[in-house]
Amino acid sequence: MQNRLIGVIVFAVLVALGASIVLYQVLIRRLGTGPGGSATMVLVATRDLPVGSVVGPQDVETVKWGGPLPVGAIQKPEEITGRAAVVPTYRGAPILNANFAPKGAGAGLAVTVPPGKRAVAVKVDQVVGLAGFVLPGMRVDVIATGEPPDKSKEVLGTQARTILQNIEVLSAGQNLQPDREGKPVPVQVVNLLVTPEEAEILSLAGNETRIQLVLRNPLDHEKAEPPGTATAYLFSGRPAGKQIVPPKPRGYKPPPPKMQTVVVPVKMEIIAGAKKEEVKVGEIVEERPASEAKK
Repeated sequence: MQNRLIGVIVFAVLVALGASIVLYQVLIRRLGTGPGGSATMVLVATRDLPVGSVVGPQDVETVKWGGPLPVGAIQKPEEITGRAAVVPTYRGAPILNANFAPKGAGAGLAVTVPPGKRAVAVKVDQVVGLAGFVLPGMRVDVIATGEPPDKSKEVLGTQARTILQNIEVLSAGQNLQPDREGKPVPVQVVNLLVTPEEAEILSLAGNETRIQLVLRNPLDHEKAEPPGTATAYLFSGRPAGKQIVPPKPRGYKPPPPKMQTVVVPVKMEIIAGAKKEEVKVGEIVEERPASEAKK
């Protein structure tokens, strides 16, 4: 009886050992690593690669990668050498083709500007601007404050208007990427990502007026329609939503309305019993304001 029990135990141990070996071999083949396995090789970063940095041969190494390759993973060092990072890649992370600019695209801030866009530098006042509170990737509105070229400045004074909305901050000072700890860094120059048309507006506003950035929620993409304001309205008040209208100069007389010659038909109404009929008997020519002549 005892020998039979020992035999059963030995048989169970052998079966368990055989099953373990088979399972181990299956896992090794699935992962592609280990003795006798065909390991997949992939390039990983040997150091942190910030935005704008150019990859050198010493910045990457080939390692065994278990499981399926990430989409766009690069396996040959010559395919990445000399290319600049457009998004941060940290040490030990696989080198992905989409995270780096094409060869010959340059380095630094230029590689982060997508086709069709422009990067425009805006000086920020450390006292009244967003200095110390703006980071790459944030969204801002741009307000221009100055004196208009028309005569409204004589009555309304300095005026302010929102000229651009929901503009992405490309970089803050020398920082091309957000701080890992999220701490703000005091800066005096902010690079904004805009269209060519918006770049012209910013360039003119920067030379002729004072620019201030207004921080907005990055999830808020709605464009408001603020009417703008002026110094006079700060003290006299203004109905909500009323646009700034340049005042008429003293002694102003509106120009006479534009006249237009119209032909007016003359009709006579004839009533015969229950029947009523209008008959045209002639025409008269007269001058009327153009706005009334269309009626």
